Amino acid sequence: MPSIDKYEIVIGCEIHTQLLTKTKAFCACENRYGGMPNTRVCPVCLGLPGAMPRVSKGYVELGSVAGLALNCEISRFTKFDRKHYFYPDLAKGYQITQYDIPLCTDGYVDLPLSRYSKDEQDGYVDLPMHKYPKEQQFGSEKCRTKNFIGNDCIVENGKYRRVRVERIHLEEDVGKSLHLQGSHSYIDYNRSGTPLIEIVTKPDMTSPEEAALFMETVQEILRYVKVTNGNLEEGNMRCDANINLNVWEDGKLYHTPISEIKNLNSFRSIRDACAYEAQRQLKEFQEDRQEFNPGFKVTMGWDEAKGQTVVQRTKNSFVDYRFVVEPDIKPFSVSEELIENAKSKVGELPEAKRTRLKKDYGLSDFDVETLTSSRDLAVWFEEAAAGTKNPKRTANIILTELLAKLNEDKKTINDVSITPTHIAELVNAIDSKKISSAQGKVVFAKMLETNKMPAEIIKSEGMEVVSDSGAIEAIVDKVISANPKAVADFKSGKTNVVGWLMGQVMKESKGKANPAEASSLVQKKLSEI
Repeated sequence: MPSIDKYEIVIGCEIHTQLLTKTKAFCACENRYGGMPNTRVCPVCLGLPGAMPRVSKGYVELGSVAGLALNCEISRFTKFDRKHYFYPDLAKGYQITQYDIPLCTDGYVDLPLSRYSKDEQDGYVDLPMHKYPKEQQFGSEKCRTKNFIGNDCIVENGKYRRVRVERIHLEEDVGKSLHLQGSHSYIDYNRSGTPLIEIVTKPDMTSPEEAALFMETVQEILRYVKVTNGNLEEGNMRCDANINLNVWEDGKLYHTPISEIKNLNSFRSIRDACAYEAQRQLKEFQEDRQEFNPGFKVTMGWDEAKGQTVVQRTKNSFVDYRFVVEPDIKPFSVSEELIENAKSKVGELPEAKRTRLKKDYGLSDFDVETLTSSRDLAVWFEEAAAGTKNPKRTANIILTELLAKLNEDKKTINDVSITPTHIAELVNAIDSKKISSAQGKVVFAKMLETNKMPAEIIKSEGMEVVSDSGAIEAIVDKVISANPKAVADFKSGKTNVVGWLMGQVMKESKGKANPAEASSLVQKKLSEI
């Protein structure tokens, strides 16, 4: 029986993402998730006779923003096409999409190696490559060009692995099938005509975890540039994973047939579906000798309950779709003005921002990961930090106090009533020892409750720290005189009473005594007795 030396998983992704335009792609219907079925439709998005589609400028611009954020080239001339297939949720019997002249081409996404396991960072275990001709070795042209095993995929001194984006094209979404309890299914056409982009990668991913990380990274980037909500659970971002295996067996390289796993709507499902399908293909190859056929692809679904892929249909070629140029929409030029507007909306992307925040503010990996989880939060932090000399304390207050409260209330930074200036003034009050850190928590709570500035709260509550040495000394003397037993315990070697006496000093001063000054005086007085 032939012996398998090693196999390599080959994954390419197609990510469908709904865009945040105000209207649908080719009509004036509102572009919004949810609502009563079939209430946001018109003759255009239903494809009724005589209805004429019209391209939204905002649609093309947001598609360009996505392309630039994923390092693509933007086509100066493009067009729409019709893709024919017959599903009940496709009102027209065809989908308006792009075929041979997509809006965006030749991009890439860099995945941080720091997010990989150590084994993945170190690379894969080498095969006894002397057994194989050069053209069949990892990274060879016959295997796969410029893949992760090759040298061209590791960039910036080994910090990132690169996944190539072949194209991003515009297309419209279809309706939604509703399979309710009972024997009937229904169609909701509200989603029909919703503007989409489809991001198509090269087969550059070599593990289920890598495919999930790619999806997660793309989601983060596109949310950052405000192209999409990217909510997988709502279906406005979904992934089709194309997967097959390179199998090395007794000195010969084989390729298994490609399976396309449709509509994966969570990072977990991407990992689990690809992992299962890889093992299924390996078993199929061992048992039935199934090999790659360039004109054949199997479309699979993912049964999450059973934890397995299931065959939906076979797909022979693009000929089946009967692509034709969309006759109702003229080919059009993409203006330089539109592209410049798109560039201005991209700005600094998450990974670049994380690198800069670590360098400029001396923050930890955890700090920058959290602060850059959304562009609005990152901007909010930097505005607050600009008003202080202590960015670390600024970050701590935002992370431990503000975000904790927002998470509790299920809100975002855009819902908060206070401003970055509130946080900056609070940080400065603590740094100048005007109030203690403990008092800072009280002031923060009152800020959220009243929207008042910290200085106003500190004054109205009488919270200013007493730093006058004479005043603090008087309080210390009073506390020591009132607690002879504690003094006796100290003299007998029980040093833990110092903390208790400090507590009494703070209580006597109503929390206003400068803690450092008070502690120093307590210890000095006790040593002199």
